[in-house]
Amino acid sequence: MGAKSTAVTAPGALPLLGHTLSVLRDPLSFLTSLPAHGDLVRVRFGPFEAIVVCTPELVRQVLLNDRVFDKTGPFFDRVREAFGDGLATCPHSLHRRQRRLIQPTFHPARFPGYAQIMAKHIAEVTASWQHGQILDILPEMTTLSARIAIDTMFSDALPPATLHAVINDLHALLAGIYTRSIVPPPLDRFLLGSNRRFDQARTHLQDIVRGVIADRRAGGADCGDLLSALLAARDPTESQGLSDSEIVDQVSTFFLAGSETTANALAWAVYLLACHPDVEQQLHAEVDEVLGRAAARFEDLTKLGLASRVVTETLRMYPPAWSLARTATTDTYLGEHPIPAGTILIYSPYLLHHLPDCYPDHDRFDPDRWVEGHHAPPPREAFIPFAAGARKCIGDTFAVTEATLALSTLAARWRLQLLPGQHVRPSRSAVLYPRGLRMRATRRANGAG
Repeated sequence: MGAKSTAVTAPGALPLLGHTLSVLRDPLSFLTSLPAHGDLVRVRFGPFEAIVVCTPELVRQVLLNDRVFDKTGPFFDRVREAFGDGLATCPHSLHRRQRRLIQPTFHPARFPGYAQIMAKHIAEVTASWQHGQILDILPEMTTLSARIAIDTMFSDALPPATLHAVINDLHALLAGIYTRSIVPPPLDRFLLGSNRRFDQARTHLQDIVRGVIADRRAGGADCGDLLSALLAARDPTESQGLSDSEIVDQVSTFFLAGSETTANALAWAVYLLACHPDVEQQLHAEVDEVLGRAAARFEDLTKLGLASRVVTETLRMYPPAWSLARTATTDTYLGEHPIPAGTILIYSPYLLHHLPDCYPDHDRFDPDRWVEGHHAPPPREAFIPFAAGARKCIGDTFAVTEATLALSTLAARWRLQLLPGQHVRPSRSAVLYPRGLRMRATRRANGAG
């Protein structure tokens, strides 16, 4: 093909730095400003150029053709520094084999068992709160989701101090990925403190996972958990399973997806409910009718329609992975636009989820936009919190199940209220989380607990 991309360049680029300062200052505003300039918009971070894909139709082309638009390039080089070649980060050449080996661990038949683990930890965490207690919401939700992830993966808990350290490692890795992806070489060499924290966190997390794997191989027992499934997995086309190094990458990836992203969704959900007492009252009515004084179970999910819609609307407004990238492996086209090989393409779930043409009143929290038969249902291709195509998140049902059970049980027992004068803002990190969200827990008079 040889043709240059027809993408327009976003305004405001500075010499040498390009759009780096704009993204570091307010990445969400910068992203959502781009569709006004075209379907494909060129941005620059130091010497690196990328094209932001701004329409649902073109993003869907990228996601459905993962051979041509692969998970390679500078962004995934940074992610792989932290989490290796796990299922979510590996290139196309490794993905299909990994997916075949791992898919059985997320078979629908396993979800009642997973939900039982979830319900146990949700009940324990919510029962530990005190009436009138001020909660730092994100750490509370992260501890909950991390305990569920550990129990699901390892069928036994890490010591509390180790679990706390692992959570801190994940925060350091996510912050490091974001900064290292935006700050171009050679300026990234000056991130001495951030780089040191990143390297220490990566080494510490990998050492913990390798220790658990070594203990399990030595014991030889099948504990019925995700780790046992990974150790026993065999590709039908070959006798060899996953190596220890591959399992370390998978477990690290699952722990990230199973704790950080779900915790962020839950934290944003309780924040949005506190800001919209009318929806909160409707949710209380639903859980009181469905659950009574019991914690939510797998069998209750079909009756928790509003709770499910609250989770969906939260994922629309604050998708955890808010900006991702692919690289064109060959000369190709997006629609009628030529895309030369080597072009870095950025797509943003946050951007798509806030397009006015797809979501009327896109800044308004409205769970009812997801009611079946809604007069203007959002287009399928414009809702991608878990991506789409062959690389769609393998744990999407796991995450939504956990978030719905947790939100329902929490609403049955507690009301969480914002503290006066609090201003919650999204983080500047690889995962979108609410900074400084502290809330007062009030035990509901008719709730469980």
